[in-house]
Amino acid sequence: MTPPNLRTLAERLRRIPLLTVAAAFAAGIALAERFVLPPWLLAVALLCTGTLALLFRSSVCTLALVAVAGFGDAQLRRREPTVPRNTPIVLEIAVEGIPADRGSYTRSEGRVAAWRDPLSGRWLPSGDRILVYADSLTPLAGGERLRCRGTIRPLRGGSEGYRRAMTRRGYVGTLRLTQRSLLARLPASDTDLHRAAARRIERLGIAGDAGAAVRTMTAGDRSAVTPALRAIYARSGFSHLLAVSGLHTGILFLLVNGALWWLPLVRRGHIVRHVPATLAVWCFVAAAGFPPSAVRAAVMCTALQFALASGSTYTALNALGGAAFGMLLWNPAWAGDVGFRLSVVSVGAILAWGVPLCRRLRTGRKPLDAAIGAYVIGTVASLATAPLVSHTFGIVPLAGILLNPVAIVLAAAVVGAGTLWLIAPLPFLAPPLRFVAGHAAEGIDALARLAAELPGGTLEYTLPAAPTAAAYALFAVATLFAWSLDGKRPPTLRA
Repeated sequence: MTPPNLRTLAERLRRIPLLTVAAAFAAGIALAERFVLPPWLLAVALLCTGTLALLFRSSVCTLALVAVAGFGDAQLRRREPTVPRNTPIVLEIAVEGIPADRGSYTRSEGRVAAWRDPLSGRWLPSGDRILVYADSLTPLAGGERLRCRGTIRPLRGGSEGYRRAMTRRGYVGTLRLTQRSLLARLPASDTDLHRAAARRIERLGIAGDAGAAVRTMTAGDRSAVTPALRAIYARSGFSHLLAVSGLHTGILFLLVNGALWWLPLVRRGHIVRHVPATLAVWCFVAAAGFPPSAVRAAVMCTALQFALASGSTYTALNALGGAAFGMLLWNPAWAGDVGFRLSVVSVGAILAWGVPLCRRLRTGRKPLDAAIGAYVIGTVASLATAPLVSHTFGIVPLAGILLNPVAIVLAAAVVGAGTLWLIAPLPFLAPPLRFVAGHAAEGIDALARLAAELPGGTLEYTLPAAPTAAAYALFAVATLFAWSLDGKRPPTLRA
């Protein structure tokens, strides 16, 4: 067996500086969730680490500076709730996103624009995010503003991991809304691209659970997803398909570049192709409401498009680190978003383990290599995210590891047909696109039900926080050890 080579490992890490920077910055944010430092001590820590980094030109000191910067960014931008909880007040809220009909009630995300102090009677600005639950007699519309009476309660229900994740995303509580508590209703805005995309997909006319899946996977509209359908997809391990994520963005990236394969045949077409491809990816993410995992994937796809246009070398792990670092710098709270975490972990595992394994298992026969690659990539991503899924949702989907690659192929058909309808909602295109997207979504639904009903296909177990952290620490150590044995470069693509 080849002994580990620290020089090889150091050389490999030097090729992916943004990945190590993102890891250090995220570690600082994680520490800020557990500890609070006085401002003067935080300034001293920044000054000391910065001075050491300049004097010794050491990568360790530089990473320490980045970690302290992440700690300070998270602590200084942390905001305490401004609206009182467990106190009856009058408040004005803005309904965000697309409300979801749950049968006996409607659930939506909201933001408190202002609330009236019961003692002074003055209106005070806010900005706190809440979850709004309205009864069946009180319909909600995305974008509208409501003035109502109510009491904001702390987050309850669900697992502790879910409540902690919602708190990290900025939600301070829940509000129950009835017809009697509603004081005034202001008109909804029709300028939101996310809601416009959802309405356009709805006009495609796909009914039932298949229609709900199509609307979710192409426009990020989960309003028609029933609790029963959500439970089936969770048990089967297909939950990542019920939200626009990095997977959907990557599928669109490949489809658009494949559709524009002919442009390099014309003069400067290899450069012109990257403009519509990049615009298509970002328009898709905007239509879905800018979910964090899709934004991360869009940044990576943009970096890849730039590399293809400029002829430079695209280092995938470096692009992943750059995307993660930029997003955390913009909003440190994304470090606690489970979608962001799952996206980064799955892509990192695919690049660190999936791609090298696919190369080693290559047979030279393209159909067989494609099938092997699909199962290897799907298995690696599922295994890498299993500890986090178990910790957050209390489920380990075993059958999904085998069926995920087939579901991803069907998801590509849904995303392609749905995106084409978003771009060109022409009447003569509706029947074929409805047929493709509808039948592909029905196939995904059938696979999800099969995986959910298989005996032993799902293990219900909640992994505690410490073992979850230990599992990913072991994964990181194993990856570094493998890199020290392998002198090959990280996954790259030369244009």
